[in-house]
Amino acid sequence: MRGALPASRVTREPEQRIVGLNACRAAFARRPQDLRKLWLTAARQRELRDMLAWCVARRIGYRLVEAAELEKLSGSGHHEGVCAAFRQPAVPSLQALLAALPAGPALLLWLAGVGNPHNLGAVLRSAAHFGAAGLLVPAGAPGALLSPAALRVAEGGAEVVPVLAVADAPRALAQLRAAGFAIAASTPHDARPLYAVPLPARLLLALGAEGTGLADGFIAAADLRLRIPGSGAVESLNVAAAAAVLMAEWFRGHAAAR
Repeated sequence: MRGALPASRVTREPEQRIVGLNACRAAFARRPQDLRKLWLTAARQRELRDMLAWCVARRIGYRLVEAAELEKLSGSGHHEGVCAAFRQPAVPSLQALLAALPAGPALLLWLAGVGNPHNLGAVLRSAAHFGAAGLLVPAGAPGALLSPAALRVAEGGAEVVPVLAVADAPRALAQLRAAGFAIAASTPHDARPLYAVPLPARLLLALGAEGTGLADGFIAAADLRLRIPGSGAVESLNVAAAAAVLMAEWFRGHAAAR
């Protein structure tokens, strides 16, 4: 009879901790087989009875806990009464993502220096709403590993929009252009008004963090420079709001009839 593996040979799968009712439900709906642990308050038992039944049937650990313990487990007071550990999902390479895209209109995003988890989560939520196929971030950037807060704010958007860490930006841009994508940089300087420019059907929308923006080299390499017209009462939009406006305009021209 085979015994347990020695401790030195036991490998633990990377886990992704998700908090928030809609974020946990979305992950469970798409990949229930990845659920590893579940913690919830008594008040959430009825709403999450399908997850509880799954845990019982497959002997997956779950616990009813108080809100204070959930806050410690999740690192946030905005846990909405549930925290779940899922197996870390596999992320495709850029080459694989591009190869899997159907012909015709397609939208990708590039975020540089956007480390605020609430902005990142809001961008992912909008990206899912407007049908973006993926979000690219520089390798090693804060957004390359999604935090529980970002996943909660995304409200399930992270389940349908993969986040790819890109180590070589020039190579990535070359791959995108070879796949028919134009590169559009969002910048307030020396840029054309968004609503005066027909947006290409296959498009990478690039945005930078507030304050620093995109690197000059990236902007220089772009095919389009876009700015969002406004009243001028404030300097600019928050990066998550700007991303939503840009994606909505692309969607209006290319995907609204789908």
